[in-house]
Amino acid sequence: MIYLDLFLGFLKVGCFSFGGAYAAIPLIREIVLSYGWLSDEALSYMIAVSESTPGPIMVNLATYVGSSQAGFFGSLLATFSVVLPAFVLILLLMCLLKTVIKNKYVQAIMQGMKPAMIGIILATGVFMTYKAVRAAEGAVFDAPALLLMLLLIFTKVIYKRIRRKKLSPLVLIALSAVLGAVIFAL
Repeated sequence: MIYLDLFLGFLKVGCFSFGGAYAAIPLIREIVLSYGWLSDEALSYMIAVSESTPGPIMVNLATYVGSSQAGFFGSLLATFSVVLPAFVLILLLMCLLKTVIKNKYVQAIMQGMKPAMIGIILATGVFMTYKAVRAAEGAVFDAPALLLMLLLIFTKVIYKRIRRKKLSPLVLIALSAVLGAVIFAL
């Protein structure tokens, strides 16, 4: 039964996650929590790990959840089911690409979906930021987490003003690891 649940759950993620991995996080969260595969906190940690490891976030999450629920075969099945819809869609689109992409209705649909995807990604970022800095009990915010977030934002803004280019995500990940070790060790 777990294999069928993994297949159908991650097939839904693969089918309905238009707009990329960040737009899929709310759907992944809903499915993983509804099946009880991970707690909300464990899922948040896994999203952070998936962002910092090579490969697409959806594939990393599917592999991890499948492995944690049903071992090696569960990870293979969850990974296969999350990429299956995109694989089939790409095959179909390659056959129709030359004529469909020039269609004015298809262009209008794609233009209309962009603001929706931006909104979903922004809402996910705000939700994850809130969850990261929210205190467990008593205080309003978790002071070390809030300090770390503010230091990273400050570093990114100052770097962009001084160097006139964006700070590499790799540098931000490494910096957050070092700052996190220092701040949370205090």
